[in-house]
Amino acid sequence: MTAETFADARAMTTALTPSYPVYCLRPEVFTRAAERFLELFPGRVLYAMKCNPHPRVLRALYDAGVRHFDTASLPEIAEVNELFPDAQAYFMHPVKARAVIKIAYEVYGVRHYVIDHAGELAKVLDETGGEGITIIVRLATPHAGAVFDLSTKFGARPALAAEMLREADREGCKAGMSFHVGSQCLVPHAYRSALDLVGEVVEAAHTGLAVLDVGGGFPGDYLGVEVPPLDAYIDEINAGLGALDLKSDCVLMCEPGRSLVAAGCSLVVQVQLRKEDQIYINDGVYGSLSEMATARFRMPVHLIRLDGEPSATYREFTVAGPTCDSVDVLPVPFRLPEDVREGDWIEIEQMGAYASALRTRFNGFYPDTFVELTAAPEPGRVAPPRKAAGLG
Repeated sequence: MTAETFADARAMTTALTPSYPVYCLRPEVFTRAAERFLELFPGRVLYAMKCNPHPRVLRALYDAGVRHFDTASLPEIAEVNELFPDAQAYFMHPVKARAVIKIAYEVYGVRHYVIDHAGELAKVLDETGGEGITIIVRLATPHAGAVFDLSTKFGARPALAAEMLREADREGCKAGMSFHVGSQCLVPHAYRSALDLVGEVVEAAHTGLAVLDVGGGFPGDYLGVEVPPLDAYIDEINAGLGALDLKSDCVLMCEPGRSLVAAGCSLVVQVQLRKEDQIYINDGVYGSLSEMATARFRMPVHLIRLDGEPSATYREFTVAGPTCDSVDVLPVPFRLPEDVREGDWIEIEQMGAYASALRTRFNGFYPDTFVELTAAPEPGRVAPPRKAAGLG
């Protein structure tokens, strides 16, 4: 859990003068994002725990009204159960070990299971007996405007999806469908296109749906990226739903992650060395900054110097992480005051999604300090890049 609370990152830096990376959580930002999603989405909101499973983050979302969680493993299911006994976990990973299915069903009372293959359906039926469960068939969708295309790994083609819906129905299970248009989807119409495909599968299967899950993919706001408003995504989902002949008791669900938590955390790192136009910091691609490498996301950055004011002139610097691996260099630069030097701190915004979830212990570096901030990020304080940066 968090150890201390500060007004902002500068106050934290003044008090701690940290030589280690510090995650700065803003619980109110998490709560406001969840409240807005709950208000706009016309169904059940499942938070995707993989995005950021920190207990303080989960508590802020719970305080906003989130009572349903997209989980992919027993540790995630157990965390939900231990923190929030009145909440519900859904096993949304399409591939699960038999022993894990059995424990999820018998110990934790999980009743919703995603599959995308007949072999997985057989496993779930074997280990649960099929009593009282909902089988959710995940449908593969065409790539359409997402940074990460998740249907390359998971999802059934329409004919197989229809057959599994019929089989789940024959086995006496409630049957549902899900899809995921991909992480950081910037095209709201992708959801409507996916729902059109759902309609084709349902028509071919001749079965009703007890559950329809439109997945995640709702984006975070990064530099150089034009993110459509949440309303645009909801409008497309509603339009797609309007074209489907769903049963009145069909439960609509979604699995937002990034859009709920990206803005609620910043990361404060320290400059350890400067070599002309390259700086070395104490976190990198093996720690909190992996998405800056894999997706070329550019985050807002802000220099913190406690002993004087930095230059008002900015330039771009190559950023290297702390490990001894030469891969540990960001492919996107930081735009910082031209006199950045060893000992300065840098606050990196929009680090609530996947940053702490994807960190490793490579070379012994493992960022693990969390604090809370009470002040929201200050708009307009970050020097913009010389030109808008795309996703690479």
